[in-house]
Amino acid sequence: QLQLVESGGGLVQPGGSLRLSCVASGFTLYYYAIGWFRQAPGKEREGISCISPSGDSTNYADSVKGRFTISRDNAKNTASLQMNSLKPEDTAVYYCAAASWCSGYVSHDVNYWGQGTQVTVSS
Repeated sequence: QLQLVESGGGLVQPGGSLRLSCVASGFTLYYYAIGWFRQAPGKEREGISCISPSGDSTNYADSVKGRFTISRDNAKNTASLQMNSLKPEDTAVYYCAAASWCSGYVSHDVNYWGQGTQVTVSS
């Protein structure tokens, strides 16, 4: 079965950290750019970060720049999003995506979506 599976979401206090993981099964992640998206209640899904297939290029939306770090380990077929200094406005369902390319911090031509993981930032 070809799929992306995310994990690592949860409830965290403002200023806290979470690390989201994205594991691919049934296909090789190396050939794809990886994007992270999020969708807050009542809002559209938005791209927040993208990493090139080789990992040598990373980009971030202004809203997360300096706080979030995207990475990948092609040998393990995984990608991650380290989230620090979390704010209540970061509360959303977070999705990883395997895509054809990055245009800045947004990935395009998504081939596979993860199922999403809930991140809630609240005191």
